[in-house]
Amino acid sequence: MPKFHYITSTENGRIAEGDTEARNTSDLLAKLASQGLRPISIKQLRGEKSFSSPRQFFGRSITINDKIFLTKYLSIMLSVGIDLFQAINILLADFEKPSLRALLTEIRDALKRGQPLYSTFVKYPKYFSPVFVNLLKSGEASGSLAKVFGDLNENLTKEKILRGKIQGALVYPILLLTLSVGILIFLTTFALPRLAEVFTGGGFEPPTFSRIVFGVGLFINSHIWLLITIFVAGGVGLFIFSRSLTGSRILRMAMSRLPVIHQVVFQIAIQRMASTLSSLLKAGMPIIESLRITSNTVSYPPVKEALLRVSDTGIAKGLSLGESFRRESVFPFVVTNLVAISEKAGHLDEILDTLSEFYEGEIDSALKTAVSFIEPVLLLGIGAVVALIALSIIVPVYQLVGQF
Repeated sequence: MPKFHYITSTENGRIAEGDTEARNTSDLLAKLASQGLRPISIKQLRGEKSFSSPRQFFGRSITINDKIFLTKYLSIMLSVGIDLFQAINILLADFEKPSLRALLTEIRDALKRGQPLYSTFVKYPKYFSPVFVNLLKSGEASGSLAKVFGDLNENLTKEKILRGKIQGALVYPILLLTLSVGILIFLTTFALPRLAEVFTGGGFEPPTFSRIVFGVGLFINSHIWLLITIFVAGGVGLFIFSRSLTGSRILRMAMSRLPVIHQVVFQIAIQRMASTLSSLLKAGMPIIESLRITSNTVSYPPVKEALLRVSDTGIAKGLSLGESFRRESVFPFVVTNLVAISEKAGHLDEILDTLSEFYEGEIDSALKTAVSFIEPVLLLGIGAVVALIALSIIVPVYQLVGQF
């Protein structure tokens, strides 16, 4: 939707100006008239694309690095006494990325209209989670935005580090899998067809086992482009499916049932639960609301459902937090025990921070275990296929030599 800059006069003769979105000039005039404003000048803003445009180009999205820099700078500037509006203007002068500039411009316009800061972020749930928005909301209400931005920056930095560890752990298995697939394609599309021609052209009838392997190789060689197209289309389809709500839920459930991987997913869920719940409690949010928001950030279904039961059928019915956690078998003993003790001592947010740090170390160990399990499985798999191909070649050669 186009954006316009207007200058108007009120019934009292006062001049008012601002920016707003409208479908066209007629729509804007009607909008101004309904507010009792008489237009003096109307100008459509160009070169300032709406951040919410459905068309997303490279460089248009908000990455985790962008959010880290944004929260860091705002935390520093607010801490040294710069007001929020001036801080936004300073960032607008320094940031060059179009998506960030569009976001900051929208924040500035909202502040001009007297709207709260969080009202802009809540429009973009794809980039800013409910936790992010609710922490800003609490920070504005309590006047502690500088601290909230500092906590958000710390949490985002930890999230980035965790993502980097997971991605780093997956590099070698993915590289190994890619090389393995490349070797198999070479063997089935080049080596096997030529060997099959040697045997069939010489009038020798290979054994059934070898003929099956040769047949598979010849089929792949004859339909290689069709198979590649199906493979790529399947990969794209799976990616699109995983981006949908149903698809992401199904894939998360499937991942949570895989051996070894299950432990990593579970520990990531517990770490995220502890970190998120701690941040929300520090911001002064009520415990029931904090638990519900935290459940939305946990992708592991058993933990998500347990958190909702803790809030809705535990605390809401008069049970203590420790008792509510003890009723849920999904939580490890160390979690339920520390939650119960910290609740009585009045240091729940600090203990949750400790749990988050503890599970960060556990995730490291679980990732190493998963990689040490995946690597030999991949090696055994490719070894078995290569051995199968080698036997399909060696057996007929041995029989052929035995005839002389």
